[in-house]
Amino acid sequence: MATTKGRIKAVSLSEKKGMCKKNVPEAKLKVDHGIIGDAHAGNWHRQISLLSFESISEVIAQGTMLSPGDFAENITTEGIDLRSVKIGDKLILGKKIELKITQIGKKCHTKCEIYKKLGDCIMPSDGIFAKVVNSGVIKVGDEIEVIND
Repeated sequence: MATTKGRIKAVSLSEKKGMCKKNVPEAKLKVDHGIIGDAHAGNWHRQISLLSFESISEVIAQGTMLSPGDFAENITTEGIDLRSVKIGDKLILGKKIELKITQIGKKCHTKCEIYKKLGDCIMPSDGIFAKVVNSGVIKVGDEIEVIND
C-alpha cells in the first residue's frame, strides 16, 4: 500500500447547479451526501469533485485568468498527482474524513462555460470524483493523504 500527501488548496461550493462555485474557508461533509449546501451533493457516486491546482496552473500558463473553483470542483488539491489516482483509492482529509474515489474524469454532455471560453476543459480528463465515507469538517490547508491499494 502506497501513500502520498498534499493539502487542500481551496474548498468551493454552489447553492444551485449551473452557477459558479464560491470559495469558502471550510465545509461540512456528510456520509453518502457530499458537501452540505452544495447543489451537486446527493446519494450518488459523484458527491465530491476534485481537481489539482497543478492542472489549473497548466491552463493559467496558457494565458487565462482562472482560480480554484472555476472548473466547478469542490476541492482543489495541491501536491498530489490526481492523474495517478485510481477508482477505489482512498483520500484522508484532515485527521479523519475519508473519501473513496468512484470516477476518473467525466463526459461533458453540454459544453461548460470554461469550454466555451477556452475551447477545452480539464475536468473531463483531470477531475476525479468521490463518495464521502466519514463525515466531518474540512478546511483550506488541511492535509490530504492518498492511499493506493
